[in-house]
Amino acid sequence: MMAERLAASLSPASYLLPAAASKRTAQPSSAAFFPSPRRLHSTASCSLRPVPSPLRLFQTAAIGSRRTTSVVMCAASDPAQLKSAREDIKELLKTTFCHPILVRLGWHDAGTYDKNIAEWPKRGGANGSLRFEIELKHAANAGLVNALKLLQSIKDKYSSITYADLFQLASATAIEEAGGPKIPMKYGRVDVSGPEQCPEEGRLPDAGPPSPAGHLRNVFYRMGLDDKEIVALSGAHTLGRSRPERSGWGKAETKYTKDGPGAPGGQSWTVQWLKFDNSYFRDIKEGKDEDLLILPTDAVLFEDSQFKVYAEKYAEDEDAFFEDYAEAHAKLSDLGAKFNPPEGISMDDDSNTNTTTTPQEPFVAAYYSDSEKRKKD
Repeated sequence: MMAERLAASLSPASYLLPAAASKRTAQPSSAAFFPSPRRLHSTASCSLRPVPSPLRLFQTAAIGSRRTTSVVMCAASDPAQLKSAREDIKELLKTTFCHPILVRLGWHDAGTYDKNIAEWPKRGGANGSLRFEIELKHAANAGLVNALKLLQSIKDKYSSITYADLFQLASATAIEEAGGPKIPMKYGRVDVSGPEQCPEEGRLPDAGPPSPAGHLRNVFYRMGLDDKEIVALSGAHTLGRSRPERSGWGKAETKYTKDGPGAPGGQSWTVQWLKFDNSYFRDIKEGKDEDLLILPTDAVLFEDSQFKVYAEKYAEDEDAFFEDYAEAHAKLSDLGAKFNPPEGISMDDDSNTNTTTTPQEPFVAAYYSDSEKRKKD
């Protein structure tokens, strides 16, 4: 019952592409969770001193005065804690069905990257800056405070993992646990130290720009991604729902979302919106179900001649989609990151590959929405 109540308090909504189309300012929960901005540092696996407790939500203790100029650099995240945290994230997914919002969290932290800016962290990217209130209040990040709340107990338990790594670990794990491909991830991302290092608003994609194809290319090319990667990443909309109160897009509820799981409502792109497959492309191509969402940035994948080559391919060949998606997701998750050690930390081993273990049954929204079936089980 506790897990069900927690899930009901959340609303896994759309991610990266359906960023807020309206001019509204996002209203994450009470500002009391986020103290006034000041210079802070995140916990690393080799810190100068123990982190005091209790901590404010997703903020850490100051490290002395503003005149501090040197910091002892150690491995950004502890490999053993990363592996343990991954198992805890899997359990979290089983009880809260929060796959979409965790994907969105990782993508929105990384998606601010600008390849034209060399300096870290001004270039944006996967650096943990999304934990600060100033960035959470960006309209595109509406509702992501719920993702931070979900991960707070895991961050408290594994203090030697950076926020940047935790966000990307949660995002990749959510894809894999929903039945998607194994993402070739690496870890060791360094966190920004304070809210003054957050990127300016406006770097994330919009859902309904006047020229959808041009807008997608402007945003994703700025990140260093190409047309194939734009289309492959768009396919992650096979997960999740868009909520009109957050993004300005979608219906209040449909026959596929009225019973949850989690807080009911919103409009999904696919029928089984907690299952990662290629149905997003197939459903857009057919365009026959009015209860399924198709945004301007979705429709353009089959309208633009260059995008259409990949969209048609993915609609027909799920294996090709999975392969290209895994590569694109890993690339996105590395954008703008500063790794310590520079080569990163790999957690890949035989026990974690989909080819050597029996894959878990993916979460299927239609199943978990059926309360009567859950009771019987």
